[in-house]
This record gives sequence, structure tokens and C-alpha cells, in this order.
Amino acid sequence: MPLPTAIAAALRRGLVIPAMPLALTADRTLDERRQRALIRYYADAGAGGLAVGVHTTQFAIRDPHVGLFEPLLQLAAEELRRADERHGEALVRVGGICGRTPQAVKEAELLRDAGYHCGLLSLGALRDATDAELVAHCRTASEVIPVVGFYLQPAVGGRVLPYRFWREFAELPNVCAVKIAPFNRYQTIDVVRAVAEAGRDDLALYTGNDDTIVLDLLTPYRFAVNGRDVERRIVGGLLGHWSVWTKRAVELLAECHAADGADANLLARAVEVTDANAAFFDAANGFAGCIAGLHEVLRRQGLLAGIWCLDPNETLGPGQFAEIDRVCAAYPHLADDDFVAANRDRWLSG
Repeated sequence: MPLPTAIAAALRRGLVIPAMPLALTADRTLDERRQRALIRYYADAGAGGLAVGVHTTQFAIRDPHVGLFEPLLQLAAEELRRADERHGEALVRVGGICGRTPQAVKEAELLRDAGYHCGLLSLGALRDATDAELVAHCRTASEVIPVVGFYLQPAVGGRVLPYRFWREFAELPNVCAVKIAPFNRYQTIDVVRAVAEAGRDDLALYTGNDDTIVLDLLTPYRFAVNGRDVERRIVGGLLGHWSVWTKRAVELLAECHAADGADANLLARAVEVTDANAAFFDAANGFAGCIAGLHEVLRRQGLLAGIWCLDPNETLGPGQFAEIDRVCAAYPHLADDDFVAANRDRWLSG
């Protein structure tokens, strides 16, 4: 099942793809009204797609006693169809795929049947697998639905994936993109070089490196491949960070695409975005509050009723509330509070 031509072209052009948070009530059940409002917010803010059932949505939605994975896929698909009708073009639908191969295949089938375009393939469950076993796993999932590779940093459940793995991954015919999120420059270069040396001009590169979003988008990666110079760019972002202040993220991506060389203002913005991300993702406490921090920003804007996560112990880290206060005050130009305030009631009542 290849990607539709228009969707493949949009991915290659570069998009803002927020990783969808999970809206919960105080008793930790799905808050459907606010979940739908979030999706409307992302669509109206200009996001080019949405990632559902990924880390920011909380992997625990798959637990049988929670049972929210399929309902969320269906709810998001319904709202995205409505958004397509309003805006006149299709948003890219990305769904998370987790677990060992049998689970990954089942989740890929659910995504395909729900109308998703591709699956973001987490390898966190295969910590002890060899490179060959990982490639076989990816190949099997990609036979069901096009896949987006995912280099997730070890601090939040990922594993180190060497150049050799990414070179073989890039040769799989039904992969369409890679989300690069190791929070490590050496490992980021491994992925980009592997894709360049595989000759995959059709494989889009997306940043998930929350500590260096803007620099990733501004940097030309150049390699000598078979006697010629090849340049690749990271064209967009699939980010939990972009699930907040999304309208400004859309504007920022457009600025990065238009930039010609190093722009001092954008380089300064890069530092500001990283500083804000450190507060939102609770870098000071080893990312323990990374989901709750995003919820807190959305709560302040009135899009979420609280910061509740499925795990009652998952909340803001020590000092994180004050850090969010600080960056909100320091960088008001990064926020889209006015846009949200002007549209929030409509999104919540639609």
C-alpha cells in the first residue's frame, strides 16, 4: 500500500506534525470534547498532519484495562476527515506502532483500516534484537502500511541504532520518512548519511530532536556519495513540542524553509525554542515531566482541563511549573495564546 502521491509530496516538502496529547478528565477517562478541540486547533493552526498513538499520546493507551488505542485512532480519523473538508486538502495521518512483530503488525493493520497514511515505528520493545532482526521487523510492518522510522532517545525508552541499521532500513521500499530523535548530533548524522548514501531522495527527514529543532531545520547535511556531493535537509518536524504553540511552529517552519544561509535571528530563536523545550519537557529532571509539561501549557491556554496522565505518578517535576512560568514570560513571541483565545470556544463546541 504505497502513499498517495499528494501525501508523499507533502511529506517531502516538509510539515509541522504535532504528536497528539491525550485529553483526560480528573478521573482519568477520555475527555472527548477536549480531544476533538485539540485536533481542530492543530488543523486550524496550519499543521500539515497529526501523529496519534505515539509517545506524547502515552503508550499506556494500549493497555487492555485502558483500551484507548483504537477509540483514539477512530476519533482522530473522524476529526481529520472533517478538517480535510474544511481546508480542502488532506492532512497527513501518522499512527504509532509499538511492540514486537505480532503486535506491530496488528497495530499497522488497525492504522491501515482506519485510513492512516503511515505508521511511526517504535523499536523500544526490541532492545536486545540484532540489526538484522530489527530490519526484518521493519520490513514486515512496512508490508502492511508505509512506515516512518523512529530514532527515539534512550532516556525515554529508545535504544542506540547504528549507521548500519539505518543504511539497511533506508533500502526498504515502503519506508517514507524518518523521525530523528536521539538528542545526539553524532547519531543524527548517522541517519542522514545513511539515507543519503542509500540514494533515497524520496525518503523525508523529520526532526524529533527537541533540543535542537531550529538548527536541524536550518542545517544542510552534505556528503560525498559515489564521487558526487549530495545534500540532504531535515524538512519538517514530528514533535511533541509542536503540540503546543502550534501556530507559531507553522510560521517558524516557513521561515526556516525560506532562510538563505545562517540567519542570526533564526539562530537566536533556536536558543529560545530549546530553552522553552527544556521547561516543557522537564530536562532538569531527566524528562520525567515531559508529557505533563505539555499538558500544563495546554491547560494554561484553556484547551485542557488539567494535566492528568494515565499514570497518577506522572506529573510535573520539581521546579518545572516555575520553569514553564519563566519561559512563558521570557518568550511571549513563541506562544500563540491570542490565536487560541480567539478560537477556543468554537473548537470546544464544534
